[in-house]
Amino acid sequence: MAALSLSKHFRWTLTVRGLAAIAFGVLALAWPGITLLALLIIFGAYALVDGIFAVIGSLVHRRVLTDWWLILLVGIASVLLGILTFARPGITALVLLFIIAARALVVGGLEIAAAIHYRRLIQHEWLLILGGVISVAFGLAVLVYPISGVLAVVWLIGIYAILQGLAQVVFAFSARPAVLPVGPEVGLA
Repeated sequence: MAALSLSKHFRWTLTVRGLAAIAFGVLALAWPGITLLALLIIFGAYALVDGIFAVIGSLVHRRVLTDWWLILLVGIASVLLGILTFARPGITALVLLFIIAARALVVGGLEIAAAIHYRRLIQHEWLLILGGVISVAFGLAVLVYPISGVLAVVWLIGIYAILQGLAQVVFAFSARPAVLPVGPEVGLA
Protein backbone atom coordinates (compact mmCIF):
# COMPACT_ATOMS: atom_id res chain seq x y z
CA MET A 1 0.00 0.00 0.00
CA ALA A 2 1.39 3.39 -1.00
CA ALA A 3 1.21 6.40 1.28
CA LEU A 4 0.16 9.98 0.56
CA SER A 5 1.97 12.58 2.58
CA LEU A 6 0.42 16.01 2.85
CA SER A 7 3.84 17.50 2.29
CA LYS A 8 4.99 21.01 2.91
CA HIS A 9 5.27 21.37 -0.88
CA PHE A 10 1.60 20.46 -1.39
CA ARG A 11 0.53 22.91 1.30
CA TRP A 12 2.84 25.56 -0.15
CA THR A 13 1.50 25.24 -3.72
CA LEU A 14 -2.10 25.32 -2.44
CA THR A 15 -1.29 28.39 -0.34
CA VAL A 16 0.31 30.20 -3.30
CA ARG A 17 -2.71 29.41 -5.48
CA GLY A 18 -5.02 30.74 -2.76
CA LEU A 19 -2.96 33.90 -2.26
CA ALA A 20 -2.95 34.52 -6.03
CA ALA A 21 -6.76 34.26 -6.03
CA ILE A 22 -7.01 36.66 -3.08
CA ALA A 23 -4.65 39.16 -4.76
CA PHE A 24 -6.67 38.97 -7.97
CA GLY A 25 -9.90 39.53 -6.03
CA VAL A 26 -8.53 42.48 -4.06
CA LEU A 27 -7.28 44.14 -7.28
CA ALA A 28 -10.69 43.66 -8.91
CA LEU A 29 -12.48 45.21 -5.90
CA ALA A 30 -9.96 48.03 -5.43
CA TRP A 31 -10.52 49.30 -8.99
CA PRO A 32 -14.22 48.77 -9.75
CA GLY A 33 -14.02 51.04 -12.78
CA ILE A 34 -11.38 48.77 -14.28
CA THR A 35 -11.39 48.48 -18.05
CA LEU A 36 -12.04 45.20 -19.78
CA LEU A 37 -8.47 45.09 -21.05
CA ALA A 38 -7.06 45.51 -17.53
CA LEU A 39 -9.45 42.84 -16.25
CA LEU A 40 -8.27 40.53 -19.01
CA ILE A 41 -4.63 41.09 -18.04
CA ILE A 42 -5.31 40.48 -14.34
CA PHE A 43 -7.39 37.40 -15.07
CA GLY A 44 -4.80 36.07 -17.52
CA ALA A 45 -2.05 36.45 -14.91
CA TYR A 46 -4.19 34.72 -12.28
CA ALA A 47 -5.06 31.84 -14.63
CA LEU A 48 -1.37 31.36 -15.51
CA VAL A 49 -0.20 31.34 -11.86
CA ASP A 50 -3.03 29.05 -10.75
CA GLY A 51 -2.42 26.68 -13.66
CA ILE A 52 1.35 26.54 -13.20
CA PHE A 53 1.02 25.65 -9.52
CA ALA A 54 -1.70 23.07 -10.25
CA VAL A 55 0.60 21.43 -12.84
CA ILE A 56 3.54 21.46 -10.39
CA GLY A 57 1.40 20.00 -7.60
CA SER A 58 0.04 17.23 -9.82
CA LEU A 59 3.48 16.25 -11.13
CA VAL A 60 5.07 16.25 -7.68
CA HIS A 61 2.36 13.94 -6.32
CA ARG A 62 1.85 11.75 -9.41
CA ARG A 63 3.38 8.67 -7.76
CA VAL A 64 0.99 8.72 -4.81
CA LEU A 65 -2.21 10.19 -6.24
CA THR A 66 -4.10 7.81 -8.48
CA ASP A 67 -5.95 10.71 -10.13
CA TRP A 68 -3.05 13.15 -10.39
CA TRP A 69 -3.80 13.61 -14.08
CA LEU A 70 -7.12 15.34 -13.27
CA ILE A 71 -5.24 18.07 -11.41
CA LEU A 72 -2.78 18.20 -14.32
CA LEU A 73 -5.65 18.69 -16.80
CA VAL A 74 -7.15 21.52 -14.73
CA GLY A 75 -3.71 23.13 -14.54
CA ILE A 76 -3.07 22.81 -18.26
CA ALA A 77 -6.52 24.21 -19.06
CA SER A 78 -5.87 27.16 -16.75
CA VAL A 79 -2.45 27.85 -18.33
CA LEU A 80 -3.97 27.67 -21.83
CA LEU A 81 -6.75 30.03 -20.77
CA GLY A 82 -4.16 32.48 -19.43
CA ILE A 83 -2.17 32.31 -22.67
CA LEU A 84 -5.35 32.72 -24.76
CA THR A 85 -6.31 35.74 -22.68
CA PHE A 86 -2.97 37.44 -23.44
CA ALA A 87 -2.91 36.37 -27.09
CA ARG A 88 -6.45 37.61 -27.85
CA PRO A 89 -7.08 40.67 -25.65
CA GLY A 90 -9.80 41.87 -28.00
CA ILE A 91 -12.08 39.07 -26.86
CA THR A 92 -15.55 40.32 -26.01
CA ALA A 93 -16.75 40.73 -22.45
CA LEU A 94 -19.48 38.16 -22.95
CA VAL A 95 -17.08 35.50 -24.24
CA LEU A 96 -14.70 36.24 -21.36
CA LEU A 97 -17.55 35.86 -18.89
CA PHE A 98 -18.54 32.50 -20.34
CA ILE A 99 -14.92 31.29 -20.24
CA ILE A 100 -14.56 32.39 -16.61
CA ALA A 101 -17.92 30.80 -15.72
CA ALA A 102 -17.00 27.53 -17.44
CA ARG A 103 -13.69 27.39 -15.61
CA ALA A 104 -15.38 28.07 -12.26
CA LEU A 105 -17.94 25.31 -12.90
CA VAL A 106 -15.32 22.73 -13.92
CA VAL A 107 -12.86 23.54 -11.12
CA GLY A 108 -15.65 23.75 -8.53
CA GLY A 109 -17.12 20.43 -9.59
CA LEU A 110 -13.70 18.75 -9.45
CA GLU A 111 -13.01 20.21 -5.99
CA ILE A 112 -16.34 18.93 -4.66
CA ALA A 113 -15.75 15.50 -6.21
CA ALA A 114 -12.22 15.30 -4.78
CA ALA A 115 -13.38 16.33 -1.30
CA ILE A 116 -16.16 13.75 -1.30
CA HIS A 117 -13.93 11.05 -2.70
CA TYR A 118 -11.06 11.69 -0.28
CA ARG A 119 -13.26 12.55 2.73
CA ARG A 120 -11.92 9.61 4.74
CA LEU A 121 -8.34 10.58 4.01
CA ILE A 122 -8.32 14.32 4.64
CA GLN A 123 -9.38 16.54 7.49
CA HIS A 124 -11.64 19.54 7.05
CA GLU A 125 -12.82 18.35 3.65
CA TRP A 126 -15.76 20.71 4.09
CA LEU A 127 -13.37 23.59 3.28
CA LEU A 128 -12.56 22.02 -0.08
CA ILE A 129 -16.30 21.46 -0.63
CA LEU A 130 -16.97 25.09 0.34
CA GLY A 131 -14.43 26.31 -2.22
CA GLY A 132 -16.05 24.08 -4.84
CA VAL A 133 -19.57 25.27 -3.99
CA ILE A 134 -18.40 28.90 -4.17
CA SER A 135 -16.90 28.21 -7.62
CA VAL A 136 -20.05 26.49 -8.90
CA ALA A 137 -22.34 29.21 -7.50
CA PHE A 138 -20.19 31.90 -9.10
CA GLY A 139 -20.16 30.09 -12.46
CA LEU A 140 -23.93 29.67 -12.43
CA ALA A 141 -24.50 33.31 -11.43
CA VAL A 142 -22.37 34.53 -14.33
CA LEU A 143 -24.20 32.23 -16.77
CA VAL A 144 -27.65 33.31 -15.54
CA TYR A 145 -26.88 37.07 -15.47
CA PRO A 146 -24.28 37.68 -18.22
CA ILE A 147 -25.49 41.16 -19.16
CA SER A 148 -25.59 42.54 -15.60
CA GLY A 149 -22.88 45.05 -16.38
CA VAL A 150 -19.11 45.03 -16.22
CA LEU A 151 -18.99 46.76 -12.82
CA ALA A 152 -21.24 44.15 -11.20
CA VAL A 153 -19.21 41.39 -12.83
CA VAL A 154 -15.94 42.90 -11.58
CA TRP A 155 -17.32 42.93 -8.03
CA LEU A 156 -18.64 39.39 -8.39
CA ILE A 157 -15.32 38.17 -9.77
CA GLY A 158 -13.42 39.93 -6.98
CA ILE A 159 -15.59 38.49 -4.22
CA TYR A 160 -15.45 35.03 -5.78
CA ALA A 161 -11.66 35.09 -6.07
CA ILE A 162 -11.20 36.25 -2.47
CA LEU A 163 -13.59 33.62 -1.05
CA GLN A 164 -12.09 30.86 -3.20
CA GLY A 165 -8.56 31.91 -2.25
CA LEU A 166 -9.41 32.08 1.45
CA ALA A 167 -10.90 28.58 1.29
CA GLN A 168 -7.70 27.27 -0.33
CA VAL A 169 -5.38 28.98 2.16
CA VAL A 170 -7.42 27.89 5.20
CA PHE A 171 -7.52 24.32 3.88
CA ALA A 172 -3.75 24.35 3.28
CA PHE A 173 -3.06 25.49 6.84
CA SER A 174 -5.71 23.32 8.51
CA ALA A 175 -4.61 20.07 6.86
CA ARG A 176 -2.19 18.39 9.22
CA PRO A 177 0.84 16.74 7.69
CA ALA A 178 -0.03 13.08 7.87
CA VAL A 179 0.58 9.80 6.13
CA LEU A 180 -2.63 8.55 4.61
CA PRO A 181 -3.35 5.20 2.98
CA VAL A 182 -3.62 5.30 -0.81
CA GLY A 183 -4.34 2.33 -3.01
CA PRO A 184 -6.21 1.33 -6.14
CA GLU A 185 -9.48 2.05 -4.37
CA VAL A 186 -8.46 5.69 -3.87
CA GLY A 187 -9.18 7.71 -6.97
CA LEU A 188 -11.94 9.69 -8.58
CA ALA A 189 -14.21 7.19 -10.23
